[in-house]
Amino acid sequence: MSATAKIEKFSARELLNLRNELLQSGIDSWQAAEVLSGFLTGRGYGVSAEHARNAIMRLEGMGCNLDCMQEELENLAFVM
Repeated sequence: MSATAKIEKFSARELLNLRNELLQSGIDSWQAAEVLSGFLTGRGYGVSAEHARNAIMRLEGMGCNLDCMQEELENLAFVM
């Protein structure tokens, strides 16, 4: 995959569902990283557990809006 290649643009519905799952009460950052990893691996992408945890921390700091989520997913995912 070239350095300029991007992953797919996820639909607003997919991102909203992911966001709602991440914001669910009682879920900690480690569990949130697992949810994020599951979202990507379920769509055929690889993801580093450490990078997923770092992405969750960034998303928490940015308020988890859809544009930030798409950008984080693009930076986090790699084609398998």
